[in-house]
Amino acid sequence: MQSGKPEVADRIVVILERILGAPVPLRIRAWDGSVAGAADGPTLLINSRRALRRALWQPDEVGLGRAWVSGEIDLDGDFEQALTRFESVGRDLAARRQLSLRERVEVLRAAALLGVIGLPPSPPPEEIALSGQRHSKSRDRVAVTHHYDVGNDFYEIVLGPSMTYSCAYWARPDDPTYSLEDAQRDKLELICRKLGLGSGMRLLDVGCGWGSLVLHAAREHAVQAVGITLSQEQAEYARKRVVDEGIADLVDVRVQDWRDVVDQPFDAIASVGMAEHLGSERWEEYARALHGLLVPGGRLLNHQIVRRPGPGRPGRTFIGAFVFPDGELLPLSDVVAAIESADLEVRDVESLREHYGRTLRRWVNNLERQWDRAVALAGSGRARVWRLYMTASALSFDAGRIGVAQVLAVRREAHGGSGLPATRGSWLGVG
Repeated sequence: MQSGKPEVADRIVVILERILGAPVPLRIRAWDGSVAGAADGPTLLINSRRALRRALWQPDEVGLGRAWVSGEIDLDGDFEQALTRFESVGRDLAARRQLSLRERVEVLRAAALLGVIGLPPSPPPEEIALSGQRHSKSRDRVAVTHHYDVGNDFYEIVLGPSMTYSCAYWARPDDPTYSLEDAQRDKLELICRKLGLGSGMRLLDVGCGWGSLVLHAAREHAVQAVGITLSQEQAEYARKRVVDEGIADLVDVRVQDWRDVVDQPFDAIASVGMAEHLGSERWEEYARALHGLLVPGGRLLNHQIVRRPGPGRPGRTFIGAFVFPDGELLPLSDVVAAIESADLEVRDVESLREHYGRTLRRWVNNLERQWDRAVALAGSGRARVWRLYMTASALSFDAGRIGVAQVLAVRREAHGGSGLPATRGSWLGVG
């Protein structure tokens, strides 16, 4: 302070502490260079008055997210440590209390002295607000396009050569020579073994992304593979990979909704990282549709992010606004129940929670190493969205707030048989 007069950072701390009802967990550096708040650890840089105006109009993680994406706030210091401290802020905002009259007066006075009172700033262009019937075909297509049609070159930076956008399987986590590409290859092979793929079988990959699984299954197991996606950019990329590898006679990649697949039967179906887009209201319909596409004795492998049991988070979230519009995480028990409701028999469930934190950190490292190119390709706002959501997600997997599970199910044969060997090791091909 100078001459006992509060500086900008001190006034910001007053606003944030009154909104939170708790001390600010980070050091605050304001646009005038003044500093206040926590004495150690990472620093929250507030680069513009607009960030505070957003917080006043929308005091939740969406308001903070808008300021982050717009570059109006930033973090200086260890990014994961800063987000860990911010987690408590997010929880407090989600369940924020009503301010007393005295607190409201203090907030408004500090805001007026900072010159931040005014109309709400427009949301950044990276935010999406969907219209129309939730999970209709047209709305689902818009939601998927928002997330996946960012640009294949951008995803090449983040995902690396494998172009596989789901949790890898770290079979040798302590081996320093074991790469992300190795772990993604081993994940694809794990799925193929669980599905029992063999020469001449038909595989459907729902939400095939850039084609990694259908390519691997056709190349390594000689299956006839059909991959479907709602993203035109993904489909074009996958088709080129198929041609380049000389297996166009084995792989068909389509821009198609799962509700429009009619060329059954399939011997096996994979749904990897797709069901998070369904929503709870569509899951049983989805499971029934997949049951109808399978031959008797056919297997389904569903690989999906799940959350803890209990009520879901109320209100709009940063992920919903900027990353996965209309996405919804379900408890694992709800996923299993939906699959079983379609007369599919669940035979195996495997958690890969720790594997996803490791995978996400590799993606973040890829993004940070080529940050300038990523910004040039997709824009600063989009790159900032991806850095924040992937880092925060890694922390959530570490803490066990979310997980990822592979559920293997089978459509029983007419006499009730599953067609599976008696022991898990044998049908996995590992014993």
